[in-house]
Amino acid sequence: MVVFCPFCTNLLFVEENVSTNLQFTCNVCPVYFPVRKNITYRNYYRLKEIDDVLGGEEAWKNVESTEERCPKCSHPRAYFLQLQTRSADEPMTTFYRCCNSECSHNWRE
Repeated sequence: MVVFCPFCTNLLFVEENVSTNLQFTCNVCPVYFPVRKNITYRNYYRLKEIDDVLGGEEAWKNVESTEERCPKCSHPRAYFLQLQTRSADEPMTTFYRCCNSECSHNWRE
């Protein structure tokens, strides 16, 4: 329940008055309304589904490997994939995935 001032249509704010009761008060007009019952609302928002920018697991099929050391497990080889992520005058971004099947760490350069 959002309460608005009936005179200036500004949002009413909750304040505590002298007798430790809560009241809705307008910051512009000398208007106040006592809060007579508990008001609670809870909204559960559904998160957007995020698409995988790199194409998911399908993008890593049939890629080449190179001699690049994994920063996580120190395996000497990694698969690589190059994509243009910025404007055309910027260099391509190289994405790596560790060849060690137990690690499969992803990083970029």
